[in-house]
Amino acid sequence: MAELTINGRRRLTGELSVQGAKNSALPLLAATFCVPAKCLLQNVPALSDVSATLAILRHLGCTARRNGETVAVDATSPVRYTIPESLMRELRSSIFLLGPLLARFGRAEIFAPGGCDIGARPIDLHLAAMERMGAVIRKADDKITMRVPHGLHGAEINLRFPSVGATENILMAAACARGTTHLHGAAREPEIVDLAEFLNRCGAKIRGAGESLVVIEGVRRLHGCSYRVMPDRIIAGSCLSAAAVTGGEILLRGVDHAHLAPILPAFRRMGCRITAVNDALHLRAPRRLTPFSTLVTAPYPGFPTDSQAAFLAMACTASGVSRIEETIFESRFRQAREFSKMGAHIVLRGRRAEIYGVPRLHGARVEAMDLRGGAALAVAALCAEGQTTITRAELIARGWEDITGTLRRIGAQTNG
Repeated sequence: MAELTINGRRRLTGELSVQGAKNSALPLLAATFCVPAKCLLQNVPALSDVSATLAILRHLGCTARRNGETVAVDATSPVRYTIPESLMRELRSSIFLLGPLLARFGRAEIFAPGGCDIGARPIDLHLAAMERMGAVIRKADDKITMRVPHGLHGAEINLRFPSVGATENILMAAACARGTTHLHGAAREPEIVDLAEFLNRCGAKIRGAGESLVVIEGVRRLHGCSYRVMPDRIIAGSCLSAAAVTGGEILLRGVDHAHLAPILPAFRRMGCRITAVNDALHLRAPRRLTPFSTLVTAPYPGFPTDSQAAFLAMACTASGVSRIEETIFESRFRQAREFSKMGAHIVLRGRRAEIYGVPRLHGARVEAMDLRGGAALAVAALCAEGQTTITRAELIARGWEDITGTLRRIGAQTNG
């Protein structure tokens, strides 16, 4: 999907079910490499990043097959501990294989990972944690070679920042390490809990996932299991935004209300009425949104950085001034110039954005800079006058399964 075309100014209404979470499916797939048996993962979204992860697992010698939304991975007899640069560059989440490789082989040869360009995302926290657990590291340009001469062992690890990726790598490496690992300053995102529950289902002993202190007692061997990937809270927010920006109404099924708690107050501040029933959310938006005042991104349970672009898109036509402060990634506002092509009035001040709502946007030819920014452009296009064409739309497909079909099901006119 090189381009996505949207004809705007249509009120979106209807019912949608939320896909499986990209940010959970990728570390879960990596975690299957820790298990010398067959694992079944259900509710796995059909994304380009998932396909790239499966390609890496196959390169390492695993059997990995998809049947609908179920993926079967058999890592009984892997044959390689190296991941070539071409595969590493496909996605940021390739770094998740570091811990599993050390757990299975005691060795790993990888390259700096790829992914969306949203600012510096160093992997030093991952490497420092592996060193604490017994790894010896050698770096030459972008190549990283690691070995564990005496096997992985438990350790006291203190993260100076609650990195989601580093937390996940540590959980996977420590699950089969010798002894007990105490991880202080761990990330608390729901995806961390999902990974820990999967590993525990496979026989791991992890306590405290979702809190700042996580304790991992290493076990000798994991066994296979079947596991269902959690719903995607970021895509859920994007679907709600798509309805809200058009003054629409949507029933969103298959959500976890607790996961969406950080963003629902902002929808309400913008004038949306939200009702939660069982595993569903009903949103009804006003004809024109009101400003949300100020949003500040923060690690979970704070407002998610992955959701701020969608709220910026909604603020573009709100009846007043909204402000966003981005504290996680320095390049999250690169998309602002593309919104400006559609008539948005956005003033950037470093990591702060001031969005002055205009009565309406107009269609334009714009470029997706990253996954979340591209999805936000689609949200803005839904309320814009005329036709909007989003180039590099393949970036959106890294995280949003069949965005064209999803939006059509609630009344959008799209091609892509």
